[in-house]
Amino acid sequence: MTTKHTIPSDEDLTAFIDGELTAEEAARIETIVKEDESTAERLEFLARANLPFEQAFAPLLSEAPREKLETMLAAIPAQQSAKSASAPLFASRRHFLGALAASLVAGIAIDRAVIGIGARFSAKDENSEWRAVVADYISLYTAETFAGPAPGRDDQAAQLGPLDEKLGLSLSPEAVSLPGVDFKRAQLLQYDGKPLAQIAYLDPETGPMALCIVRSDAGVKAPDLESRKGMNVVYWSNATHAFMLIGRIPVDRMKELGEDARRGFQPDL
Repeated sequence: MTTKHTIPSDEDLTAFIDGELTAEEAARIETIVKEDESTAERLEFLARANLPFEQAFAPLLSEAPREKLETMLAAIPAQQSAKSASAPLFASRRHFLGALAASLVAGIAIDRAVIGIGARFSAKDENSEWRAVVADYISLYTAETFAGPAPGRDDQAAQLGPLDEKLGLSLSPEAVSLPGVDFKRAQLLQYDGKPLAQIAYLDPETGPMALCIVRSDAGVKAPDLESRKGMNVVYWSNATHAFMLIGRIPVDRMKELGEDARRGFQPDL
């Protein structure tokens, strides 16, 4: 559903989840969530990602008796704020925790992308998994998510700076520039306890796309192509990092952009 309100950023939604907004700001976001399905889905995604599953459930994984799980579940309060009347929106978070506890009792494997725990996957499976998580996240973006002018070079450099420190890469505006698409935002996320850099772009014809980077010791891998959530993905890795470029751009152009992205980090290509 289209809404006349400005779509809140991930930072705004995270502050809403953490109860850090004023009552007026919280009410505005609550209204948008009720009216805009994509914002509601993104809020739910961020809410799940912020829950302390690892700390809450790690001691129970070896045996997972129902009584202890139910006691632990009851001890986790729903996130509330005296500044915000947002509690009804997070009833589903309690339901999600209940489903998690039931799954642990039944011995069902829970996706590490959601709870950050479980047996160590092989390098191949782990690399595939992080791309799946990113695809789920990027699929929630719309052109309206990145409405407004593209930031200037100085602003781009300021946004890329914290990513450099966490990932050990030289992420200059020139290195991440892609032809025909606008740089819109760079932000630091987290996957499986590791920093994940996301550089978001807007293609005027097909909408949002993103270049995402994580540290990886899986070794060098030549570019490959796959499809996730109706989007095309070009992915590759070098000795220290794994990369993926994802968007709804046609395959041939996505391959070209993938080569441009690789060249930004390996100018001799």
